[in-house]
Amino acid sequence: MIKTLAKSIRQYKKESILTPILVTGEVVLEIIIPLLMADLIDYGIDQGNMNVVLKYGIALLISALIEMIVGAWAGKAAASASAGFAANLRQDAYDNVQNFSFSNIDKFSASSIVTRLTTDVTNVQSAYQMILRMVFRGPLMMVFSLIVSFQISTQISLAFLVCIPILAVILIWIMLKAHPIFTRVFATYDKLNNVVQEDLRGIRVVKSFCREDHEKKKFGSISGSIYQDFSKAEKLIAFNMPAMQFCMYACMLLIAWFGARAIVASGNNAALGLTAGQLMSLITYAMQILTSLMMLSMVFVMITMARSSAERIAEVIEEQPDIHDPKDPVMSVADGSVQFDHVSFQYSSKAEKKVLSDINLTVASGESIGIIGGTGSAKSSLVQLIPRLYDASEGRVMVGGIDVKNYDLESLRNAVAMVLQKNDLFSGTIKENLRWGNEKASDEELKEACRLAQADEFITLLPAGYDTMIEQGGTNVSGGQKQRICIARALLKKPKILILDDSTSAVDTATDALIQKAFHASLAETTKIMIAQRISSVQSCDRIVVMDDGKIAAVGSHEQLLQSCSIYQEVYASQQKGSDENA
Repeated sequence: MIKTLAKSIRQYKKESILTPILVTGEVVLEIIIPLLMADLIDYGIDQGNMNVVLKYGIALLISALIEMIVGAWAGKAAASASAGFAANLRQDAYDNVQNFSFSNIDKFSASSIVTRLTTDVTNVQSAYQMILRMVFRGPLMMVFSLIVSFQISTQISLAFLVCIPILAVILIWIMLKAHPIFTRVFATYDKLNNVVQEDLRGIRVVKSFCREDHEKKKFGSISGSIYQDFSKAEKLIAFNMPAMQFCMYACMLLIAWFGARAIVASGNNAALGLTAGQLMSLITYAMQILTSLMMLSMVFVMITMARSSAERIAEVIEEQPDIHDPKDPVMSVADGSVQFDHVSFQYSSKAEKKVLSDINLTVASGESIGIIGGTGSAKSSLVQLIPRLYDASEGRVMVGGIDVKNYDLESLRNAVAMVLQKNDLFSGTIKENLRWGNEKASDEELKEACRLAQADEFITLLPAGYDTMIEQGGTNVSGGQKQRICIARALLKKPKILILDDSTSAVDTATDALIQKAFHASLAETTKIMIAQRISSVQSCDRIVVMDDGKIAAVGSHEQLLQSCSIYQEVYASQQKGSDENA
């Protein structure tokens, strides 16, 4: 994990190395200042020597100014290093997510990935900044202060050795108890994020069914779980401060008690024992040692929280995409022919049942294929194997006579255009959304694709035409309009294979017929695979594949299936009956 995250430091190595160096200088100056103060008291104030007071006073002022400058520089470098490290972490994780296959994304879930890229990265950023400053500052301050304290008075300094082990045991106990709780709470954050995303995406459904109270209770339940876990962890962490204060004040009392007795016994003579200036130095060093321990305890608490976040981020960065390019990939697709050779598929190796079983199907280049079947018959799963959104568990899927696993992924997917069931548009103009299909497409090419998709007519009626802004998710256009824009976007790729996965479900029957007619007239060389619930959407196809429970039940033309396939006959009869009743 540490090696994985350390790779994201990159260009911020300079700041990451500079910060501990500056912190070391800051600590050295803080150690020197009490010694200067002791000499100022012993040789200047006690003896009434103003020259010595002025000399040490100027030295103290210069030391304090230098310490302030070095400390500010260290703070700036730490802030720059931690912010840059967080930015790189976020970018590295996001870049790897872009390479994920659908199965990789399914493994983490979208809500978990969002939490890892936001909340978890912020936790790691805060911890890294504290590590650069406090983790180096604390031990250095403690070690240097102990060394100087023992040089001043070995016996009195033994008080530190009593308190430090007690504090160490308490800190270790807190870390061991709190870490599992923080691990659990960040997993709960994923669930919370998922609930919010679901609620916002389906807000129209929530309101139409008056389920606002139900959603509030669901959110409150998960939020309450986070509250309870955080409260439990914070109660453990709360032991830290009382323990620190107890040890700090105990040390102060011991040093003041034994120090006062030593000063009285020596007559304030350094040669015979201890002076007032040295006692003041010891008290200052005691404060520095215990403050350092307090800083370290804060860092340990932050690291305890950030450790869980760091592990979650590392999982995303280290995740290897299930689907990747072969060593010597084929860079071009010869034609739009597709062949399924004894193909079986399951979404998880642990799944008990296969989604697709022993599929054998050959599609000629330029042929139009309709796929129909009941809900859950694996129609979408079948076509997602063509552009390698998923890989077949058994058998081979071939495009242009070559196994899809042998293609360069980008080349394969550029030759296959898919309009999925869930049509997504992005914030921007209609033109910008269309050019996802082809960045260099001219305005005339955009219009031609929209004419084929029967989208040009409604777009030209909009006040800004093709420059009309689309809101996030395409919420300001109807379902049918969104589908037609997505189809036009796919056509701009000029693919060898066009897959429409129930992509005209929100379009009226007349417009659907116009789309099919335009495809047959203008896309003769393109292989067209159309999944639909309505038989009217596929009956003009060269062949129709009937799916049932992950298997091919029948293949044939509309007329052939009406004669030979009972499933097709039942669907056709039910839809004809529905049409007659609606009429």
